Amino acid sequence: MRSLMSFKNFIFRLYRKSITKKHELNYLFWECTLRCNLNCLHCGSDCLKISDTPDMPVKDFVNVLDNIKSEKLTVCITGGEPLLRKDLEVAGLEIKRRGFKWGIVTNAMLLTPQRFESLVQAGMSSISFSLDGLEKEHTYLRKNPESYKHTCEGIKLAVDYQKKNPHRFAYDVITCVHNKNLNILKELRKNLIELGISHWRIFSIFPEGRAEQNNLALTKDEYKQLMDFIVETRSYKDEKNSSIHLNYSCEGWLGKYELKARDFFFFCRGGINVGSVMCNGDISACLSVRSKDFIQGNIYKDNFMDVWNNHFENLRNRKWTKKGKCKKCREWNKCLGNGLHLHHDMISGPAHCNYELLNK
Repeated sequence: MRSLMSFKNFIFRLYRKSITKKHELNYLFWECTLRCNLNCLHCGSDCLKISDTPDMPVKDFVNVLDNIKSEKLTVCITGGEPLLRKDLEVAGLEIKRRGFKWGIVTNAMLLTPQRFESLVQAGMSSISFSLDGLEKEHTYLRKNPESYKHTCEGIKLAVDYQKKNPHRFAYDVITCVHNKNLNILKELRKNLIELGISHWRIFSIFPEGRAEQNNLALTKDEYKQLMDFIVETRSYKDEKNSSIHLNYSCEGWLGKYELKARDFFFFCRGGINVGSVMCNGDISACLSVRSKDFIQGNIYKDNFMDVWNNHFENLRNRKWTKKGKCKKCREWNKCLGNGLHLHHDMISGPAHCNYELLNK
């Protein structure tokens, strides 16, 4: 079994090398606003109801899309809270007109049946909801007593629509796990299955933005408890033979939990297949990678595709991460220094090591 896993990992590293060399852009985040109608304890972008950074005009983002030639690109509109914008449908139609798929990540506070329908008519083909526990735990993290209700109502809209349009629409639920909701995950699983949800993603909270100011990190024992729960859930069926497909996020090399806690080997694709346009026009990898060391340019002075094709060297060649603990680690060639979002700069090491938490 161990030799088979080693062979699979060898093949995967060849695949990763090939994908990195091609660096074909197929997923683009658009941070359309930094305004938000919630004040979550773990917000990595530290979003506020009123932001000093104005919303990016649709035409400015569309100019970026006009330079992208791809048959596979998906645009993920996020924020802040994207539904605070009244012109989201305008943006969606422009994305669709250029032949790209698009979806949103939302807290669902403003997602009415009418708004959902108008977004779908504008071409929205996917939506992700944040649900961080049952009502008590979700409210603790989101700091709004109405948030749980709105999220569940939004999820029901997506579930019903996807049943009628299974090949046109996709959705999933994202849960950020911390030390206050870890022990209710089995109850949450039951609740999600009852809601008819088929796909679930779990993230652990990393120290960025407000999350850095709040004590939400898991201990080693808690992190192992989370992995064991995920592994168990991936083969779980309830008394009605119902199940839910659960994946752990793309963070960190998991050692013995690889391919057990998610469908794929760890691969931080930031700057390789995944790019982003931030609200101020900055060009980076995924929106969790906010360090100035990883900002590659700005759409207001650079051509996006020129930047994509000719910059991003420090994201595609990660030998610079081989320092400190990582330099001595026998697993480095599988991990390449963990996810870029855990690096505050190119000098210090990652904020934590998932492999070390689970395997030492």
